[in-house]
Amino acid sequence: ALRERGLPLALVTNKPHAFIAPLLEGLGLGKHFSLCLGGDSLPEKKPHPAPLLYVAAHFHVAPEACLMVGDSRHDIAAGKAAGFRTLAVPYGYNHGEPVRQTGPDGVVESLAELV
Repeated sequence: ALRERGLPLALVTNKPHAFIAPLLEGLGLGKHFSLCLGGDSLPEKKPHPAPLLYVAAHFHVAPEACLMVGDSRHDIAAGKAAGFRTLAVPYGYNHGEPVRQTGPDGVVESLAELV
C-alpha cells in the first residue's frame, strides 16, 4: 500500500547483500523495494547512520522527511543518528531487549498500521 501511494521504499539490513534478493523473492516482496542495502554494501553498517543517509540521498529526500521502521536497537540508533523519524515494531530480532527501551518516536504492533 505504501508503494502504491508513491512512497519510495528501501530495505537496509546488516545481513550480507547476497541474501536479500532470494529472501524477498521467496516471500513475494521483491517488487516493493526500490533500493536494498546489505551490511556489506557500504563501508559502514547500522547503527552507523551512513546506510540511511545513503538511502535519503539516493531518493533525493531530506533525512528529516524519512522514516526508519525497525525492530532492533541498531535500527533505531541508526535512524536517530541519520536524523530520520523512527518507528519500531515489537517483534523481530532485538538482542533480547524490548525495542521500546530504545526510545523510538513511535511503536506499531503491525506494519499495516502504516497505511
